[in-house]
Amino acid sequence: MQGTRTAIGLDENLAGALAYALGWVTGAALLITERENQYVRFHAMQSTIVFGVLSGLWYVLAAIPFLGWAISLFVVLPVSAVLWLLLLYKAYKGERFKVPVAGDIAEQRV
Repeated sequence: MQGTRTAIGLDENLAGALAYALGWVTGAALLITERENQYVRFHAMQSTIVFGVLSGLWYVLAAIPFLGWAISLFVVLPVSAVLWLLLLYKAYKGERFKVPVAGDIAEQRV
């Protein structure tokens, strides 16, 4: 994995990790800019799906007073943080780690 360059001029593993850096934002940006590299496109698609869903869930729950706030703060936020660190690390190490459901969808779409 390491040493293979992408369309944006980065090593493949670094670009894969970059897909998770700012959640769905960097995932979507890399989907647009990276057309050839399937490894980077997989991580970009998975990032877009996982963090897009978590962001949407956060906003919906944040609109519900008290219980929604508590769930978003004590469930969605820690799950997002753990997934973010795990996925960033795995992509940088060159692994094609798949989150259940989202990883399968990402694999089908790239």
